[in-house]
Amino acid sequence: MLKKRFLLLLLPLFAFVAIHKYYVSVTSVKYSDKEHTLQITSRVFIDDFDELLKQRYGIKSNLATKKENPLAEDYIKKYVKQKFHIYVNGEEVEITYLGKEYDTDNMVLYLEVQNIYDKDLKTVEVESTVLTDIYEEQKNIVHLKFLKNKKSVVLTRVNNKGMLKF
Repeated sequence: MLKKRFLLLLLPLFAFVAIHKYYVSVTSVKYSDKEHTLQITSRVFIDDFDELLKQRYGIKSNLATKKENPLAEDYIKKYVKQKFHIYVNGEEVEITYLGKEYDTDNMVLYLEVQNIYDKDLKTVEVESTVLTDIYEEQKNIVHLKFLKNKKSVVLTRVNNKGMLKF
């Protein structure tokens, strides 16, 4: 009898608990002293990017399936170019899209910035509005690593830039 009363008291509390989906990406920006490049790896949820391509470009991409739309790669590249920027010493640098692969429920994007020399480097700033245009709650975690300097920032729709100074 006591268990039934306890359950009756707890049941209304569970009615207010909703399943919450997290909207997050994780990007790593590392300096390669050997190649003089910034090597960028970004992980985003496949289903979130699928929805983005549908809403923004009107394509059913079917990412990570045998029916993946052949245009998906071009739209991913276009979107990333619009929504992810890097500034070295205050100047925007060109980011090269190298490709993507799938890892369980994540899409891993590979990007690169060439001709970066450590002796000239004073600041690296990352601006990311990836997925914030369709998910207000989107958080883009960025890890910057340059030689012995490290910094991690959480970028949002409102606060979309993070900087590492040397």
